[in-house]
Amino acid sequence: MQDYKFLKISALFEGTSLILLLFVALPFKYYLGMPEVVKVIGSVHGALFVIFVAFLLVHLVMSKIGIVRFIVGFVASFIPFGTFVYKAKCLKTD
Repeated sequence: MQDYKFLKISALFEGTSLILLLFVALPFKYYLGMPEVVKVIGSVHGALFVIFVAFLLVHLVMSKIGIVRFIVGFVASFIPFGTFVYKAKCLKTD
């Protein structure tokens, strides 16, 4: 049984920050004229993205995931709700 605890948690945080950036911060910037919201949420999202990719790399190097799961996880991090699907479908522990 593989333990993906930290990878799953980072996937949730990264996915949530992307959703907040796209569906909260950007409307605040363009419709309410508050670009500082994008700066704050964008910075947090950037850090969480780096952490998620770092966990993917650690799991790849430790042979807990293969190259295909790594690539799928990396691509999923660019798609809204992608990391949620990745967590549910690719990181199942039986």
